[in-house]
Amino acid sequence: MQTTAAVGEVFARALAAKDHDGLRNLLADPVDFEALTPRRHWRATAPRTVVDDIVFGAWFGPGDTITQLRSVTCGQVADRERVTYRLGVRRGGIDHVVEQQAYFNVDGQRIDWIRILCSGYRPESGPALPVHPDGEPGR
Repeated sequence: MQTTAAVGEVFARALAAKDHDGLRNLLADPVDFEALTPRRHWRATAPRTVVDDIVFGAWFGPGDTITQLRSVTCGQVADRERVTYRLGVRRGGIDHVVEQQAYFNVDGQRIDWIRILCSGYRPESGPALPVHPDGEPGR
């Protein structure tokens, strides 16, 4: 039986490996999923939508290569679990770093409630991406 901290690490490792089945199997059905990326608020309740359409459809699509899981830290905020992970990602021939912070609840061995905040794709080196007129940096 996994501890809830282990669930957070398994989530980060499945995401980094682009393991669709592994990530889907961590999510309860239904799951209360919401996320915030630099340009959008995401919501879903079906694990397949979360994994196939959002995580591996929009955030880390077929043309994006996750080259490295650089760090994973797990912890707890009162009764809520948290995991932070940093990824090396190659997109469009450019190396980026992406960090996400997730807060979640586990019902048994599956995540039934999760909120994710994403840094967006940040260039690995060189100048920062320009700030858009709406004030959002990068992508």
